[in-house]
Amino acid sequence: MPGLEVTLLPGARELLARHARELPQRDDLCGAFCGALALHAAGLRERAGEPLDQDAVALAAGSVVSAMREAGTLPFGESGRRDYRLSIPLIEDEQLSGTTAAGVREAIERLSDGVLRVLPYAAPWTPATLDGLFELVAGLPRPASLLANHATRYLWGSRASLPTLLDYLLDGAAQGPAPDWDVGHFACVVGRIGGPAGNLYALADTYPALGDAGVHLQPRERLAAALERREKPAGGMLVVLFAQDASRVRAGAGAIGLQERIWDNGSITSAALP
Repeated sequence: MPGLEVTLLPGARELLARHARELPQRDDLCGAFCGALALHAAGLRERAGEPLDQDAVALAAGSVVSAMREAGTLPFGESGRRDYRLSIPLIEDEQLSGTTAAGVREAIERLSDGVLRVLPYAAPWTPATLDGLFELVAGLPRPASLLANHATRYLWGSRASLPTLLDYLLDGAAQGPAPDWDVGHFACVVGRIGGPAGNLYALADTYPALGDAGVHLQPRERLAAALERREKPAGGMLVVLFAQDASRVRAGAGAIGLQERIWDNGSITSAALP
């Protein structure tokens, strides 16, 4: 029987422990939710006596929340959550709500007081560049996180059966369940299972109805397509890492052809509100 290889990112267990306690995200705060998990993975839990939770990241990132949730924007089985700890600005247009990729980057760097850096990679996303970036980050000596800003329509459904996953890993079978939902979204990539015919990436998602308590596996081809988001708005990956590790990842990502630049994911910041 061919062997399988499991690789976790440094800090993944700390991220997953916080993920289990924090689920689900508050409405429109998927990016802030993932940003808070990245801070916790790095050992940063509070600042000036205030918790570094999804609300703190949202406020620092300029997140905006829809005044009313539209039908179809949540995974099946989820009712949403609006028990915000802090006052997050509201917007009427649900299509513009959420958190920008630039806002997540700025919030993490500011709330960590410069201890952390966030490198944004916008393109090109292929199975090879996804594997290459993951391997760079997995080899770091300090905790690091990967925040995937993606389109969920390209993913497999989050409850793929074990035989389906094994068929992919061992034989390269490309058929899986239909996507759970169709939105622009953030989730954390925490690990990878490698097989002779493919790699499955473990995503710590923002709702417990997805996968097993919010954790599910995705083929590298599907995750790469979800990051590429050939339609607008765009997507990409934010690499959250200690400042002293940034040059190492930057050089390696450049060598595999990834473009370091921010993207417009369709949300606006609170600074743009009238």
